[in-house]
Amino acid sequence: MIPDRSFRHPLGERLVAAAGGAFPPADGEVEVVPPYLPGVEAVVALTGHAVVATTLSRARLLGCGADGFGGATLPAVVLALAGPGGEIDTLDVLLVARGTGTTELPELPVAEAAGHPRVAHSLRWRERVRVFADDRGLVTLTAGVGGLPELAFEVEPRLRGQGRGRALLADALGLVPERTPVLAAVAPGNAASLRTVLASGFVPVGSVQLVRPGPDRTRG
Repeated sequence: MIPDRSFRHPLGERLVAAAGGAFPPADGEVEVVPPYLPGVEAVVALTGHAVVATTLSRARLLGCGADGFGGATLPAVVLALAGPGGEIDTLDVLLVARGTGTTELPELPVAEAAGHPRVAHSLRWRERVRVFADDRGLVTLTAGVGGLPELAFEVEPRLRGQGRGRALLADALGLVPERTPVLAAVAPGNAASLRTVLASGFVPVGSVQLVRPGPDRTRG
């Protein structure tokens, strides 16, 4: 299991509070906090409030049009975060559930699964990646956005549409200590995965967009 040891980061603390129903005020503000993972920056938009984990200044972001009412994910803001040669990940719905603390999902060595697209993506954008799988599909458990536990999954193609994703996610929640907040990030257009995650007890708290700044981005 990944214990809840990373919530001291300001973004993680905000998300833990949101998981408990305590959202920041819908004041249109943009908070700037340090990155929680070297080489990765994040824009998290909540209701009327945004938190950006970056080394750029708040003034720079505001100058690009950032605000807490959706402006934090404007193209100009995200491009400023990336800079020349940077990499921009997809804009995802960010959802949260609670760990159940008990499961029998078999774990795979990460090296054996590193070629799987889901695992490769986790290795690129998250840390402390672990992989679990059975005949239904594959799950990654990582230290994700803000340092919180985060799950991602992929059901075997031949089994899709049979409720296996919900069962797999239910077991995957057991990888996280009981009552600990656990995240999932799903592309809004991926209706099948979004429905599965919602049916598994996750609730939306906001959106997230991750960026890898290019080597020539200025820090101002």
